[in-house]
Amino acid sequence: MLKVAKVGKNDVLYDLGSGDGRIPITAAKEFGTRGVGVDIDPERIQEANENAKQAKVTDKVKFLLGNLFEIDLSKATVISLYLMPDVNMKLRPKLLQLKPGTRIVSHNYDMGDWKPDQSLSVGNHRVFFWTVPENKKVGAAK
Repeated sequence: MLKVAKVGKNDVLYDLGSGDGRIPITAAKEFGTRGVGVDIDPERIQEANENAKQAKVTDKVKFLLGNLFEIDLSKATVISLYLMPDVNMKLRPKLLQLKPGTRIVSHNYDMGDWKPDQSLSVGNHRVFFWTVPENKKVGAAK
């Protein structure tokens, strides 16, 4: 997912539904990316913070307890998702409000009629990649 999104040291990655924090932690360790993980489960946030300490990347990543629909994503250059299809569709209008050029990568689930720039299979998994367009006229969310 991180390679498909071409993350780098100048990016700010927001991982929505971050769980144990592996995506932002890996991005920080392997690519020097700053990252923010968001999850609604306090136990996952605690686990992610512990994992970041063990990986020695607490200077690059932070984890927020919160609702992904209410978090300010305006600083993101990359968004990563592993959410159910209905959540992706509800989130889509918020993602389309991000600055043009923001990269979005999703594990296993697409966003309806918003055609991905790229999709690929990795084993039994799918990865979908979009870039927020200048023209935000993507089909209505279902």
